[in-house]
Amino acid sequence: MGRGTESDGSSRSDEEWERFLRESVAGAADAPKEPSARARDVARRVRTDPRGGSEGWRGYTPARPKRRTGRYLIGLLASLALLVVAFVPGRVVDLFAGEDHHAPAEAGRRPTVDEPFRGSPAADWASGAEGISMPPAGAVGWMNAAQVEQALARSRDFVVTSGLDRGVLRGERPEQAIALINPHQKDVQDLLKTAFQTPTEKNDPLLLFSRFQPSSTRLVGDVVKTKGGLTYREGERGALQVTADVTFVYPVTRADADGDDEVVRTIVRRELVLSWDDPDKVTTEPGTFSIVSYKYDMTNGGCGAPTGYLAPPFGKERGADESGEQVDPYDRSAPVARGGSAEDECGRAIRS
Repeated sequence: MGRGTESDGSSRSDEEWERFLRESVAGAADAPKEPSARARDVARRVRTDPRGGSEGWRGYTPARPKRRTGRYLIGLLASLALLVVAFVPGRVVDLFAGEDHHAPAEAGRRPTVDEPFRGSPAADWASGAEGISMPPAGAVGWMNAAQVEQALARSRDFVVTSGLDRGVLRGERPEQAIALINPHQKDVQDLLKTAFQTPTEKNDPLLLFSRFQPSSTRLVGDVVKTKGGLTYREGERGALQVTADVTFVYPVTRADADGDDEVVRTIVRRELVLSWDDPDKVTTEPGTFSIVSYKYDMTNGGCGAPTGYLAPPFGKERGADESGEQVDPYDRSAPVARGGSAEDECGRAIRS
């Protein structure tokens, strides 16, 4: 069979096949899909014995095959990239979008006046008093089941009035809530006498009540999200001791806000321990309780000197306000940590 003839009918010479193979390695676009047996034989000779090939091979310097190999690898990587684009275009868009893609995603989770709980775990919480659960009542200490049920209901009323009443949230004095507190409990009554006029670190109405300064802060909408409830046990001297542990999420904006303005969520978790004392053993009034303890954790509520009001930070104020330890205000697995004093360092919310 002649040198210039292939068994499959091809008329290419050995030199042509050698040149064709070298150009194919360099990324030529017209490379055949499956070389013939003759072509494979020539290629094998070119690889194993450079001197046995054509003069064209001998004309290359040692560096040329390396450069051509590099171009081949680049071409291969480019081809793979095209395949990735073809089969998973969304992933490629994500990779090249970078922070531009992340920024719209973050913006899509920010609260708005129309959707104040967007992007918050509280979006799935109950609204108002519905989020404050009560256990079934049973006899405890000096109270029978019916008395316990009534005491639980009044305890819940205090929690609702102190944390959800619209007038109280707008800064009004919480008269209904105060009426449920034992008037003979001197330390608490002293707190109430001074807290609303001259709040201090020890006598601050925020220890018991949620209040916003109407001249600077406005509630967004009519909904406050809540999660928590009441539990009870027998306390000292046979008293009914009720513990209320509730988280409140208040969406607010600036008082002079107009239109599409910044919305901040102030999150307050309160723990109150109330004692319904036996009147034969403790001086009290019917239908009132004594406060055993109070604690609260707060984020986005202000970190300055006590004013008697929650003071949500807006705009540049938020960066300065969020300087404390990172906290998750929606995590209710741990106990309330703070005693509520302004001396405590403000937490920086990882979710708001």
